[in-house]
Amino acid sequence: MRSVRVFEEAWPLHTPFVIARGSRSEAKVVVVELEESGVKGSGECTPYARYDETIDSVMAQIVSIGEQLEAGLDRQQLQALLPPGAARNAVDCALWDLEARKAGKPLAEITHARLTSPVVTAQTVVIGAPELMACSALALWESGARLLKIKLDDRLISERMVAIRAAVPDATLIVDANESWRGEGLASRCQLLADLNVAMLEQPLPVGEDAALSHFVHPLPICADESCHTRADLAELKARYDMVNIKLDKTGGLTEALALADEARAQGFTLMLGCMLCTSRAIRAALPLTPGVRFADLDGPTWLAVDAAPALAFRGGALYL
Repeated sequence: MRSVRVFEEAWPLHTPFVIARGSRSEAKVVVVELEESGVKGSGECTPYARYDETIDSVMAQIVSIGEQLEAGLDRQQLQALLPPGAARNAVDCALWDLEARKAGKPLAEITHARLTSPVVTAQTVVIGAPELMACSALALWESGARLLKIKLDDRLISERMVAIRAAVPDATLIVDANESWRGEGLASRCQLLADLNVAMLEQPLPVGEDAALSHFVHPLPICADESCHTRADLAELKARYDMVNIKLDKTGGLTEALALADEARAQGFTLMLGCMLCTSRAIRAALPLTPGVRFADLDGPTWLAVDAAPALAFRGGALYL
């Protein structure tokens, strides 16, 4: 029999995290701990209101399969019991971690991933006045970050991007609109970003309205985030997106994330690996996906005032393994 423990944690941020949907001052996560024969494995998820998730709803989902978990539920059985999302992610990652620890091997070894260090990760510039965003970008550049993720909403797009590009002319910039744009004027906005040498645009349109992306030739790669959760979504993304952003909280864990990565590559999509606001515990579970992704956006723990131990080593826009 396994013992199962489910609990929530709140991790204050050192700086407010501002995107098109609003501002956050702390990361609230749910942790699952499984113990078997004296060996403990853990997994973490970040419930996300955009997907109608709360701390309480996610914990209730996990508790609903508590008896099966105690009786030895495995990862494949889990896929049929819980839908993709944060709850399944925490359980799935706890099962992977437990398996690795029982085998006395790193997670990368049991997933056959060849990790390299350091992993270059995007550092996020949150929404603000153009001059403030430019200052933030310059500060990140001066700290060593070379890949910057710019959060935008539907306002001051050219002003913000021109100011940022002037401040960091040599940085690799990717832009995330978090579904805040609309189809009207989209092609011209994409051309503006391309003219500023932006490397990628992430999820400009709301889910369900992204058919407009197939109506023009993309002058820069466009990446699906909210529109891509699992392999089941890939068919709808053809001719609309060039990339997909894989996040364990969307796929419902590492099991589906690995399968999604394989299938997306087979269908010609380039890969991005992302995260929510989270601790190093969540990032560690995603590391087997880092080989082969075009962009890694794993800076969630760098926003925390204090990280969960053992904390991963983030320095100068890179994660050192």
